[in-house]
Amino acid sequence: EIVMTQTPLSLSITPGEQASNSCRSSQSLLYSDGYTYLYWFLQKARFSGRGSGTDFTLKISRVEAEDVGVYYCLQDAQDPPTVLQP
Repeated sequence: EIVMTQTPLSLSITPGEQASNSCRSSQSLLYSDGYTYLYWFLQKARFSGRGSGTDFTLKISRVEAEDVGVYYCLQDAQDPPTVLQP
């Protein structure tokens, strides 16, 4: 089973600043079809996700108060899909 690790687990940001959250998997999420099966949830237009293999980052530009929430990443490259539970 692939283990997901997310850092930081808690983040306080002032509105207008940029936030960054990293996700690491214990195995590569690059599948044989060439796609990387890593998902970030709570997506918005100001959010961008990038990375490959085992290391991924979610960035939020111009953080707004409404961005408050629980963010998590999920891998679906291997069954069972796994996610870091808060």
